[in-house]
Amino acid sequence: MRRTLFLAMALGLTACASQPRHDASPVDSTPLSLIPQPASLQRLPGHFRLDPLTSIVVAPGNAAAKKVATQLQGWIRQARGMDIAIVEGKPHSGAIVLLTDTTTKGREAYTLDVNDNGVRIAANDETGLFYGAVTYWQLLTDPASQNGVPAVHIVDAPRFAWRGLMLDSARHFQSVTEIEHLLDQMAMHKLNTFHWHLTDDQGWRLQVLKYPKLTEVGACRKPVGPDVALTGDPERPYCGFYTQDEAKQIVAYAAERHITVVPEIEMPGHAQAAVAAYPQFGAGSKKLGVSTDWGVNTALFNVDDGTFTFLQNVLDEVMAIFPSTYIHVGGDEAAKDEWEHSKVVQARMKSLGIDDEEKMQGWFVERIGAYLDQHGRRIVGWDEILDGKVPASATVMSWRGTKGAIKAANAGHDVVMAPSPTLYLDRLQSTLPDEQPGSPQVQTLKMVYDFDPVPADIAADKASHVLGAQVTVFAEYLPNWYRTQHAVFPRIAALAERTWSPTADWNGFVARLPAEMSRYRAAGIVPADGAYAVAINAVASDSDKAKVTLSSQTGYGTIRYTTDGTSPSAQSTAYTSPFDVPLPTTVRANSFDNGFALAGPRENAIDAKSLLRRSSDQLDTCGDKLVLRIESPDAVNGVRPVYKVDIMNTCWVWKGVKLDGRYGVDVTVDRLPYNYALWKDAAGIVSRKARSRAGEIEIHQDSCDGPKISTIALDKAKDGRATLQGILPKREGVHDLCFVITGKPGPKIWVLGDVQLR
Repeated sequence: MRRTLFLAMALGLTACASQPRHDASPVDSTPLSLIPQPASLQRLPGHFRLDPLTSIVVAPGNAAAKKVATQLQGWIRQARGMDIAIVEGKPHSGAIVLLTDTTTKGREAYTLDVNDNGVRIAANDETGLFYGAVTYWQLLTDPASQNGVPAVHIVDAPRFAWRGLMLDSARHFQSVTEIEHLLDQMAMHKLNTFHWHLTDDQGWRLQVLKYPKLTEVGACRKPVGPDVALTGDPERPYCGFYTQDEAKQIVAYAAERHITVVPEIEMPGHAQAAVAAYPQFGAGSKKLGVSTDWGVNTALFNVDDGTFTFLQNVLDEVMAIFPSTYIHVGGDEAAKDEWEHSKVVQARMKSLGIDDEEKMQGWFVERIGAYLDQHGRRIVGWDEILDGKVPASATVMSWRGTKGAIKAANAGHDVVMAPSPTLYLDRLQSTLPDEQPGSPQVQTLKMVYDFDPVPADIAADKASHVLGAQVTVFAEYLPNWYRTQHAVFPRIAALAERTWSPTADWNGFVARLPAEMSRYRAAGIVPADGAYAVAINAVASDSDKAKVTLSSQTGYGTIRYTTDGTSPSAQSTAYTSPFDVPLPTTVRANSFDNGFALAGPRENAIDAKSLLRRSSDQLDTCGDKLVLRIESPDAVNGVRPVYKVDIMNTCWVWKGVKLDGRYGVDVTVDRLPYNYALWKDAAGIVSRKARSRAGEIEIHQDSCDGPKISTIALDKAKDGRATLQGILPKREGVHDLCFVITGKPGPKIWVLGDVQLR
């Protein structure tokens, strides 16, 4: 059975709406949990309460209004359990009226009025009516609506035309049902652009009838690392693609929710899956398979006429599926090695009078752009397309920070802001120990919210070229829908507000978000709660005590904790300052607002042993070349361990260790697949001389160049997870300890897990 947004709404939101609040004053001052915040909202006296006799009224023959009325009818049914009738006729008191009103100016704009006599939603187009209905649904499911929806006058319109989310289906594949679930949520955030990343080195995910090998070959790869858990067998390929009918289904589903699907077909780089299927269109001489490596692969499309015929035929089928004005052609991270070494490409460059490969990419993109122009479409590409000549109609998506957008807008190109790392949702949301694998470069909810899509360096007369912004969800480390949800929610809400609302209000946003989190859960979404969750940190206080510090990322609400083994509640002790606990003690904590928990409870079992233990997450890496949190393909007690490591420098530092006497040390290590395509960055991998084939762990004092005080052989670990023992000679005082693994990463990498002093 297809999962929809609305199926689960009744499960949690009616309870949410009955939360205790103070008695309403003539004009209720209780904040309304609307996200995104409307452009203009005025609170008025009174409320409107639904009852079974309430009807939704539309003008006879108004098909757009009736369509939105049907959608609103379903939302009300699931949220309140009422079947509200739809009536074609004249507006009357006590009804919800949807009407087309040409005095409401602007595409997607609407007005919403609620008073004791009913509800009026007006707009000059169907999209505006839809967004007005979404806002009314948010009011209906707001905790402030226990006595009926508060009276309001809202005049609303979006700040930007492009309010988007990019989903990477090439690295890891999502089902049609999961994508539809995401589209439901995008619509309820008033996002209107779904950028669908369908092809890359690791997979070609869209059926192309003229070239069946693109999915027969290009949609499958050998499973590496955690992919084995998805296939169930290291010899079973990881496969998946969307038929054209499935893609059309997603396009239609999105359109019903006023979302445009913009497909991305990568070129000239990120082409290895396509070249594996059709080698004649590649520029290299080596036979390639679909890539199993994350990073920058060097496979490029060729530049002969046959290759362009292939790409144009592919684009013809893409355009037949996707009616969007924009077609995304990638253009990023096109390593030029194959072009540099190809006699065919060099001869073509010479015949065209092109003297370097970056300009050749510009020629490539311009030719594709001209083809799309001929078909009434517009090219959009990542900011590398600016390195060459591009069509004047080309739109630039800025991912390498904001410099590309500034350059493009000032040159007269439309731009979409998608800068890394700020709007990259594959970055973690917190430093909590229960975060999932991925890049540990934290991008908090506030970092996303604080991003302004119009950089100050864009000239005032060019600012209109900023179409908007989008978050990007690259899926290397998001192998399933659960992890994708964790990455997207609730940061999607921050992007929604900054692209819709005219002004920022962080304090108001973080106060409005708990109700939105309840809506997520009622819709079957499992959001990350790191913005409100409590971090519990402990350090030794004296021989038999520890000092505990509690904190949350946003600081919103009241932190409450227990030390007696019970779960924290709204009546538990409020945290005001660091406190001492005897050893051993388990501290449990959570954040609360108005008596309700804002996150899941967290706990820390503190004893003498735990104070002398650090996980790799708690250690610093010695550099910051390419730090990742990598998941083991093998489970330990049903859970696959996650390790933080700089994949170019296997070195960790435990800072400020109190060394008083002689210590034994237990170090947990693991050996993982090294599936990374580092291109030119590979020259920066740190190699340390090993004394044995397996290598060693060296422990240095104070710095990684400081005196070596212990060596632990890795050969005892063989080729998997193990805990190795060593001895630290007698030392006094506080010192940093540096843990170095000798040798060089590849084709596997040693990683550090826990370090336990004893």
